[in-house]
Amino acid sequence: MKFKLIISNVCSFTAVILVLLLAGCTSTVTQSVHLKYGNPSNANGSQNNYLIVKPEYALSYSCKAGIPNWVSWQLDRSWLGRTERSDNFRPNPELPTDCYAVRPSDYRGSGFDRGHLVPSGDRTRSRIDNESTFFMTNIIPQSPSNNREVWRELEEYSRELAYRGKELFVVAGSDGIAKKIADSQVVVPKFTWKVILILDNPGEEATAQNTRTIAVWMPNSEAIRNTDWQEYIVSVDRVEKNTGYNFFSNLPKGLQKKIEAASYR
Repeated sequence: MKFKLIISNVCSFTAVILVLLLAGCTSTVTQSVHLKYGNPSNANGSQNNYLIVKPEYALSYSCKAGIPNWVSWQLDRSWLGRTERSDNFRPNPELPTDCYAVRPSDYRGSGFDRGHLVPSGDRTRSRIDNESTFFMTNIIPQSPSNNREVWRELEEYSRELAYRGKELFVVAGSDGIAKKIADSQVVVPKFTWKVILILDNPGEEATAQNTRTIAVWMPNSEAIRNTDWQEYIVSVDRVEKNTGYNFFSNLPKGLQKKIEAASYR
């Protein structure tokens, strides 16, 4: 007997595994495509590294910070359609009961945008896909110039690559504490970052010949107004050093080392 499993949290994953074992079933548990190349922080069931895996993306959430540590997702042409932006911001019921569920109103009057990590524009195949990006566990406080300018421009470039037939594996997050909003329930980060693994030949295993990376490290402030996303290009190694995360760890070590040291040009 075979099962294809998408987990919503670690507890349900453990429960399903236990049921399968008790039932004496032989099964194949298929890991989410969004974690194909690794779990950057070894996210699990702890409150400040809480793993949520959805059909549309995977993430590590910090209950203490009120924002995700990172969100990871696959992007290719199959995710892109004509569904309009839903704007259905809402708390995520998948969080532990003792974890504060951030509300859309918590950002009101803060001067910061409700900034997506997985963009709404990356999930336009269906209404359900698009609405999933509006859970507040996918949102961070972003300065308007970051969210609406340089961050948006890199999002658009990523979709352009997908439309050209590339397959992307993206991880995005933030770093540092600039201030707190919502009665100190939500951290406003100092920086936003993103790392992208780009495969020229979708569906094939990554090689030195068909794989490139993009990595950026951006100030989350109005100081970046009228700048270009290429000005913030760094290596994946640099983002790993700054965050302590290990990206693309499921790649062969030699390939991982090579592509993470290079800067996109």
